[in-house]
Amino acid sequence: MLLHIVARGRIGRSPEAELVDRYLKRIAWPTRVTELPDAGGRVPPREGQSRLILLDEKGENLPSMAFAERLGRWRDDGVREVRFMLGAADGFDDAARAEADLLVSFGRATWPHLMARAMLAEQLFRATSILANHPYHREG
Repeated sequence: MLLHIVARGRIGRSPEAELVDRYLKRIAWPTRVTELPDAGGRVPPREGQSRLILLDEKGENLPSMAFAERLGRWRDDGVREVRFMLGAADGFDDAARAEADLLVSFGRATWPHLMARAMLAEQLFRATSILANHPYHREG
């Protein structure tokens, strides 16, 4: 199953980019990152058997185990791509939220999009590690 991050804004060469790369390289599953300009740009078309997750302040604050279980269930159900959308400064409108299969929040604080991208990459590594029974994640 492809883990696809589609993010508004360019990360360039930065400490956050190094974090994103570090975690994505550790993931055994296929990954892809697509960067879009802050406004406009073409979102790659979704194919069948995909799920759309928006990182959004109105989303669920999922514990890592629950996040991993959701990804594992989708993988086992034959989902081919899980697409994670990170919006621009103004986030997503109600129409975009309505199209999503899941809204996820990293807490009540507002995070810069570069930090949110690094946090997402780490959570994807953590989730795939949990599903592989790797000792990276320690519960409790």
